[in-house]
Amino acid sequence: MIKIFHLTFILLSISSFVGRVFLEESHREFFDKKWVKIGPHIINTLLLLTGFTLVFQGQWLAGEYGWIVAKLIALLGYVGLGIVTVKSQGTLRWQAFAGAMACFFYIVIVAVSKNALFFL
Repeated sequence: MIKIFHLTFILLSISSFVGRVFLEESHREFFDKKWVKIGPHIINTLLLLTGFTLVFQGQWLAGEYGWIVAKLIALLGYVGLGIVTVKSQGTLRWQAFAGAMACFFYIVIVAVSKNALFFL
């Protein structure tokens, strides 16, 4: 059941991030609403909580699970690039957005394959 919640929060998180980036280009006034500012933080907090719950339920920290560490490092990259995306404009914004999306897809592939070096 936790896994279903986690997957749902993943979809909500990436949808809100992509939606925010594209809506800021055309409907900037939309972001004056309080729920638009708070919503992604709630979704991402629940995403992290369900992710940590899955790690501890699966006892994945007890063995050789470098893929979890790789996901956490990529998550930090995703968050950092997401912040740059939201706070910048022009070319830098779109470069950071592309980097954030690359981190996101890396996290997804590593989660499915359980292999941090899937590309080798």
